[in-house]
Amino acid sequence: MALRPGAAMRLSLERVGQVVGAGTHLYPLDLDLQPGAVTVLLGATQAGKTSLMRLMAGLDRPTQGSVRVDGRDVTGVPVRERNVAMVYQQFINYPSMTVYDNIASPLKLRREAGIEARVRELAARLHIGPYLKRLPAELSGGQQQRVALARAMAKAAPLMLLDEPLVNLDYKLREELREELAQLFAASDATVVYATTEPGEALLLGGYTAVLDAGELLQYGPTAEVFHAPRNLRVARAFSDPPMNLLAAEAGAQGVVLQPRAGQMAPAPLPLALPPGARGQLTLGVRSSDLHLAPQAGGLVLHGSVELAEISGSDTFVHVATPVGELVAQFTGVHRFELGAHLDLGLDPAQVYVFDASGALLLAPRRAGRAGGR
Repeated sequence: MALRPGAAMRLSLERVGQVVGAGTHLYPLDLDLQPGAVTVLLGATQAGKTSLMRLMAGLDRPTQGSVRVDGRDVTGVPVRERNVAMVYQQFINYPSMTVYDNIASPLKLRREAGIEARVRELAARLHIGPYLKRLPAELSGGQQQRVALARAMAKAAPLMLLDEPLVNLDYKLREELREELAQLFAASDATVVYATTEPGEALLLGGYTAVLDAGELLQYGPTAEVFHAPRNLRVARAFSDPPMNLLAAEAGAQGVVLQPRAGQMAPAPLPLALPPGARGQLTLGVRSSDLHLAPQAGGLVLHGSVELAEISGSDTFVHVATPVGELVAQFTGVHRFELGAHLDLGLDPAQVYVFDASGALLLAPRRAGRAGGR
């Protein structure tokens, strides 16, 4: 179901920054969104995602820089003069209209044909079909949020901004709606900007991802590239759930040597081919899903003990105390681990990241179909 006819919008931000009082909400940044694609704004709370969206929508004016739509400077043009659909964390619906009329309102304004079929299709996709005759006040918060989502999609604006729209929904429904939204976005020619704190949501939805932290744009590009080759430690921390395991290390003559905790022995060096000139203190990163219960060819075995084991969905997460620090391992399926039990973790050198003393990426795991390790 295409959300609108016509060409996709190109939205560009040029050296846009935002200062409010004594606080900097956004440091100057450049961002040229891919038209007709989904861009995920990924970052923790107060990373700057909402501030950036408000500038895109025209709700706020940047302190510096310009906002361009299809090459035209629209800086300062108010939101009512722009063709934008926006969904906030807190739902906004017309309280005196039924669910049906809320969703149908933008379709009626455009005097479209087939309104009833469109409304029912959107309602079915967002699991609110049984509530079309109700008023918003008769719905739960999650149901009201889905009504707001359906109305935004019915508006079929060339720019759709969604600020953590699923955050108030329960876990199971969030998982279902993520897949529905991914399909809707894929069938749309709208330029979609979707803000989230969850890396998993970015991986599912994002053709492109912009990673934000404390008002700074850290990296922007195709989602898979940003995930597999984070520019620095700040990006790696933001784009990993559970958090990437980070271990102190040092460049040695035979590879990378992990630094042991006090009173512990250092394991054998990891045979990694670092870039020329790499030396001194390093940080080694490994994602929890890349730790194994079996030794890996040419890798390390880290001997440890179980500190915590928890089951989440179909995965098991185990916190393991090792000579080089505490690691979190993620195993597919339901596994039982006794607290304090001995556990060996296999570490494959082909699956680790290496960052230099400044936090910049030196080495990333090789990926199928890519030359080199970056």
